[in-house]
Amino acid sequence: MERYRLFSVEEANALLPRLTELLQEAFRHRDELRRRAPQLEPVLEQAPHNGGGRAGSEYGAEAYRLYRAISRIRELGVMLKDLDAGLIDFPHEREGRIVFLCWHPPEERVMYWHEVDAGYAGRRPLE
Repeated sequence: MERYRLFSVEEANALLPRLTELLQEAFRHRDELRRRAPQLEPVLEQAPHNGGGRAGSEYGAEAYRLYRAISRIRELGVMLKDLDAGLIDFPHEREGRIVFLCWHPPEERVMYWHEVDAGYAGRRPLE
């Protein structure tokens, strides 16, 4: 496993307001890409070698904005596991091993953790 910053529960909770802002930004760009995609398909079919012209250029710029929003989330040292759900994992040490604290909106605080290989389905309450 790659080396990540380890978060305490308190540190993870302190990041939630910033993560909420960044996720909202990423959601806006994701939604805009989904809105534009059907408009781009006919343009690419008619002229597949010109990159979609203006529509393609605008789509590419929006894709880059989404990439940057996701990058800002990752720069905090957390892992974005599912953009649609806003699912975030925080590397955390628990009982001498690395696990993930798990959070997603609309949860108001980090309340769950899971083993590295367990994923969302293996979430357990913090105690």
